[in-house]
Amino acid sequence: MKLRFEHAPHAPLERMHPGYFALVMATGIVALAARLQGLNWIAAPMFWLNLFFLLGLIVATAARVLCHWRAFERDLHDHSRAVGFYTTVAAFGVFGVQLVVQQHALPLAAIGLVVTGVLWMITMYGILAALTVKHDKPDIEHGLNGSWLVIVVATQAVAVLTVFILSADGFPGWRPHLMFLALIFWLGGGALYLWLMSLIFFRYTFIEMSPEDLSPPYWINMGAVAISTLAGTLLIQYASMSPVVVEVLPFTKGMTLLFWAIGSWWIPMLLVLGVWRYLIRGVAFRYDPLYWGGVFPMGMYAVCTYRLTQVMPLPFLATLSRVVFFVALAAWLATLIGMIDSLLGGARRLLNPLRTGGQA
Repeated sequence: MKLRFEHAPHAPLERMHPGYFALVMATGIVALAARLQGLNWIAAPMFWLNLFFLLGLIVATAARVLCHWRAFERDLHDHSRAVGFYTTVAAFGVFGVQLVVQQHALPLAAIGLVVTGVLWMITMYGILAALTVKHDKPDIEHGLNGSWLVIVVATQAVAVLTVFILSADGFPGWRPHLMFLALIFWLGGGALYLWLMSLIFFRYTFIEMSPEDLSPPYWINMGAVAISTLAGTLLIQYASMSPVVVEVLPFTKGMTLLFWAIGSWWIPMLLVLGVWRYLIRGVAFRYDPLYWGGVFPMGMYAVCTYRLTQVMPLPFLATLSRVVFFVALAAWLATLIGMIDSLLGGARRLLNPLRTGGQA
């Protein structure tokens, strides 16, 4: 057994993965986890770095639409890549929470909620409709992977941001209505997880999987229920804002604990499969933007576990939250180094022909 590392080639703008907004998701949730652990000296600069990432990805996506529309359109109809667009929704949701928690910028967060909701509507029904009416469809082996659970993450991100804004005295006249809406999104996200996870679990156990198939987005198996746990803890903590949420409070507590238990179950399984992929089968560690989809779940698990200790008598879980946070931070740093290495490699390849031409 030997762990291998390789330099990753930098993908041109035309082939930029639509799931690259997971970079914002991962950076944002690790920053929020750092703040919960009292490490604001880490959280504060990560907010500004995440703002830079978000703006950069918006510009890059706009440029890709303008310059490489056909490639962008192909992604919209590709079962494996189309679901990456849901990371845009989740990214705006996570960054909106950062605006509330780290900057107390409630008006900007409210705008972010509107943007998140609109993006959710467009991606949820636009992409799923496009994939539904598509004539030539792949089988489960080639069309389904862990990335599909980003649909759940995007849905729960709307619920989480809504409750955070309401908890900061946003939309005071609309609290009962918006809390009910957050409850519906939370329940809908839970249902989506059950539907999709049934198919993914079937793929795991009854269809042959190569080491390459077990890509980092499969960590969303855990991340999707981790953010569902976070949304549940917020509904529990601020249930008094809505009489409907108060009515279903025992159910909400039970489901929240269930989501956390499912997420906890996945962690050892994913670690074992990671050992098989990288150590036993020898797949090299090589930067891929999809690795951000593996960092996000770890940060989210740290956050949701911490929040769970605030709404249930589980104080001993605070230590687990802190341990997982440092693991998430290490994973974030490693992936950031890989991204920088990939970008520098792309810059070197771009400059080499210019140098050669200058010498000639």
